[in-house]
Amino acid sequence: MIAIVDYGMGNVGSILNMLKKIGAQATITADPEQLSCSSAIILPGVGTFDAGMERLERLGLRAVLDHQVLVVKKPILGICLGMQLLTRRSDEGQRSGLGWIDAETLGLRARQEIASLKVPHMGWNQILAATTHSLFDGLDAARFYFVHSYYVQCQRSTDVLATADYGGAFAASIGRDNILGTQFHPEKSHKFGMTLMRNFVGWVNHVQGTSDSLSAA
Repeated sequence: MIAIVDYGMGNVGSILNMLKKIGAQATITADPEQLSCSSAIILPGVGTFDAGMERLERLGLRAVLDHQVLVVKKPILGICLGMQLLTRRSDEGQRSGLGWIDAETLGLRARQEIASLKVPHMGWNQILAATTHSLFDGLDAARFYFVHSYYVQCQRSTDVLATADYGGAFAASIGRDNILGTQFHPEKSHKFGMTLMRNFVGWVNHVQGTSDSLSAA
């Protein structure tokens, strides 16, 4: 069962519907016990960095997420703000992020190369795989839907899984070990998003050494 974290900051219904369409078992939850019993976790996110971290902490989810991801090594996918929360900090606020990836979240407006472009960056953009990862099997040069005013800058180039271009290249996806993130919204990206979600489920099954643990009964 994939647990979609319900902390009031994401398109949880759209993510659940897409997972159901591909035959995956999933639930929307803010229950620490369900998160602990899940096979994988999705951390969605729409909104501000500080508000996201405040809600995770207020709901008592920070500690359980830290344990499941860092100790149990449970697979997790952060989406949009959810990916940014994986980093140490953000220009958007004062709170510390989850810090699971050695990276920081920076403002697009501060990039001189996009001075003539609109912020937020909104719309469809092609992504290019920066390394080989099964999350992007069959998806190199695919187009995904973005809505964001901030971007993630990783300290290690190997943590960048895919890039997109908006007045210059930026990280469209990051990851290390059991932790993955996408700046774009797969749940809004139609057939390409559905393929990515299938790849995510397949990757989770591979990580856990099973062939169909997340398939619908």
